[in-house]
Amino acid sequence: MSLQPLHALVGVTGAGKSAVALALAAHHPIEILSLDSVQVYRGLDIGSAKPTAEERARVTHHLLDLADPDARFSTADWLAACEHALVDIRARGRLPLIVGGTGLYLRALSTGLAVLPSADDALRTRMMAEEAAAPGSLHGRLRELDAESAARIAARDLVRVVRALEVHALTGRSLSAHHAAHAAARGERQLEVFVLDPPDASLRVTLEARTEQMLSRGLVEEARALRARYGPVRPLDSVGYREALELIDARFHPSELGARIVLSSRQFARRQRTWWRKVPGARAFAAPDALATALAASL
Repeated sequence: MSLQPLHALVGVTGAGKSAVALALAAHHPIEILSLDSVQVYRGLDIGSAKPTAEERARVTHHLLDLADPDARFSTADWLAACEHALVDIRARGRLPLIVGGTGLYLRALSTGLAVLPSADDALRTRMMAEEAAAPGSLHGRLRELDAESAARIAARDLVRVVRALEVHALTGRSLSAHHAAHAAARGERQLEVFVLDPPDASLRVTLEARTEQMLSRGLVEEARALRARYGPVRPLDSVGYREALELIDARFHPSELGARIVLSSRQFARRQRTWWRKVPGARAFAAPDALATALAASL
């Protein structure tokens, strides 16, 4: 596996990463690899801000539409697809640019993945029953056993909470300890990481405009159709889809939908910001133009 240096353009949701990447691709032989754990799913287009057909025609994109929403798709699956795409892009003399906001994927690309035990369905069933009886109990247990993992996994993300507890139960070691040991043994791929991190005030304006656009494009209708076809699958618990489905279920007045999506987006952005600030050597920029200039100079 090649460990050639890579450039990554990352940052918080709604910051304008894709616009910067598209602008750079107009002047450099760039192909974009999506670093987005929702855009990997087919049909989740509007709510994930997936590149449009016109944008894909302008610049080749990779790692989109890799799985159906009801399929089990892991970080390992994404990494395998990414490595394959990197070989293809470089074989054609093009420049790969990683673009997105999923920190876990970037870490996997940097350090690889530790060898972990397979899923234990019986154990998972027991844990989900415990969570149903006492909501929040699993995340509380994870904070006690693996504070590092608990800090980066949201309490509502039960799939990842259960996986972290499962690894500890089956191996006696925390998930974060497994990742740290693997990184130390393997060494890291060289990454040039550029973080787009606008001030909160300007980000809020951008998120409000983006949310309005998503709603006008048919986010609610897309969410309704996806649930009708696939059921309450995990990707539909992501920001935007979750609120749209809550509206469909009449859990609040329609006039509240936009504000609820913006609030969830801002909360998600805060978690992403915490992650990116811990990436060693990452360079943060508040303004897209400044980031674009610095990234172009390093290509």
